[in-house]
Amino acid sequence: MNALVERVAERYLIQHPVEAARILDALDAVDVASAVAALNPSERAAVLCHVNADVAADTVATLDDDTATETLIATDSVRVARWLALLGGEARDRLVKLLPPRHARDVTQALDYPPGSAGALMDPGVIPFDAETSIDDVLDGLRRLKNRRVTDVMVCKDERLIGVVPLQELLVAPHDKTLGPLARRDAPAVHAMATHDEVVDLLERHRLASLPVVDLDRRLLGIIRYDALVRAAQQAAADDLQKMVGAGSEERALSSASLAVKSRLPWLLINLLTAFAAAAVVGIFDATIAEVTALAVLLPVVAGQSGNTGAQALAVTSRGLALREIRVGQWWRVVRKEIAAAAANGVLVAAVTSLGVLLWSGSLALCAVIGTSMIISMVLAAAAGALIPVLLTAIGRDPATASSIILTTVTDITGFFSFLGLATVMKEYLL
Repeated sequence: MNALVERVAERYLIQHPVEAARILDALDAVDVASAVAALNPSERAAVLCHVNADVAADTVATLDDDTATETLIATDSVRVARWLALLGGEARDRLVKLLPPRHARDVTQALDYPPGSAGALMDPGVIPFDAETSIDDVLDGLRRLKNRRVTDVMVCKDERLIGVVPLQELLVAPHDKTLGPLARRDAPAVHAMATHDEVVDLLERHRLASLPVVDLDRRLLGIIRYDALVRAAQQAAADDLQKMVGAGSEERALSSASLAVKSRLPWLLINLLTAFAAAAVVGIFDATIAEVTALAVLLPVVAGQSGNTGAQALAVTSRGLALREIRVGQWWRVVRKEIAAAAANGVLVAAVTSLGVLLWSGSLALCAVIGTSMIISMVLAAAAGALIPVLLTAIGRDPATASSIILTTVTDITGFFSFLGLATVMKEYLL
């Protein structure tokens, strides 16, 4: 019976690696290693490629030397480098030493590039072809590559990249011609030290199947394949989402608690200081709040609406900057549009809010105060939401870096000040 269960489990791992990976993610590395050990190397690699990178790295380190070596050889060098980068020095060095020289060289080369660079994403195992090679010889060469995936053929002359030939064009070209005339010489390439953002930008603009990676002399170093390009786009989006709220881009769902504390605590302390600044604004008007207690009840309404308005402007502007839809020099057009939208929304939201306050309190003066302050705070919040990412970009900083924390401070202060300031001016009508 146990043997039957084991065979069923193996078939499930092989035929449904994505679903199996979700289950394996919740297990210890020792249990995952036990579950995949009986698979052949390519099947084992396929399953681990769908598992969380932290779990995959620990699992490979747990496998015996022979099984680990087979698994790493069956996996592309970029992914292997990513796994090994997550391990400590001793485990990483041990696994690299287990690899054959060629695989070890590819993995080491990928490890040498900074995380997030094009070099760290590329597959250095790309095979270039000389521009004078005949189409027949190129096709014969591609057949000999066997398990290597090919979408574009890299064309070089004197070891320097001169262009790219899509595989489909190669297959229909006359076989007695040479490769050079087919090369697309305007095809984009990227330097090995280019950032994630530059890679993602090229992916968005050119709809690439692959992206060559070159050095300063345009010598071909490797290729970033489509799946790596997609992962780069997804990673960039996820990193921006985390950085926007003050979480480190290197933190993952299964990262250690100590890493989470290290990446989050500085921004939480900064947020604490800014919260005291907002509280100080409320403290200025403590006498007004003591006399008109309804103000304390309505404060979160004003702050919440201005915060949401600012967040909307921030998200749209950050996306525009990330996708190169707007430039820093167009800041006024963006701010003007956000102010106009916020003013229109502010009037409508203020009308609904004032009606609700009138039914609740019966005070026309309080309706006027909250309606006016809501329009003012929403307009200021929208302007701040558009300006913050533009200013960060202008000074060379990542616009996603904790921008929501900065925005929250601005919206809280402006919302509290406009509401309580107007209430203080009109206090005699509120009593």
